[in-house]
Amino acid sequence: QVEIVESGGGLVPPGGSLTLSCTTSGISFGHFHMSWYRQAPGKERELVATIRSEGRADYADSALGRFTISRDDAKRTAYLFMNSLKPDDSAVYYCNADSAYFSYNYWGQGTQVTVSS
Repeated sequence: QVEIVESGGGLVPPGGSLTLSCTTSGISFGHFHMSWYRQAPGKERELVATIRSEGRADYADSALGRFTISRDDAKRTAYLFMNSLKPDDSAVYYCNADSAYFSYNYWGQGTQVTVSS
């Protein structure tokens, strides 16, 4: 059984930092590209960052320079460190696991991030 579970969301003031975690089970984690998406109310889900199975990371323009995506294959977990947070970063953040070799793609249930004073 595949499980993708996000954690670490919460309320943070503008300018603050937060680290999200995406813990997985039931997949060969090292063979999956891991991504973080976010969806704000009334907006479409958008890609924030991706870390490929070999370790290369890519970021959306909105995340570049402020967010860092990483992975720990031994812990089967991906992370998103978010710095200098803005109210516009408020959204539900979703973790996605995309197989590097097969047509398997899995989503977590999301974790809420709210940036507000």
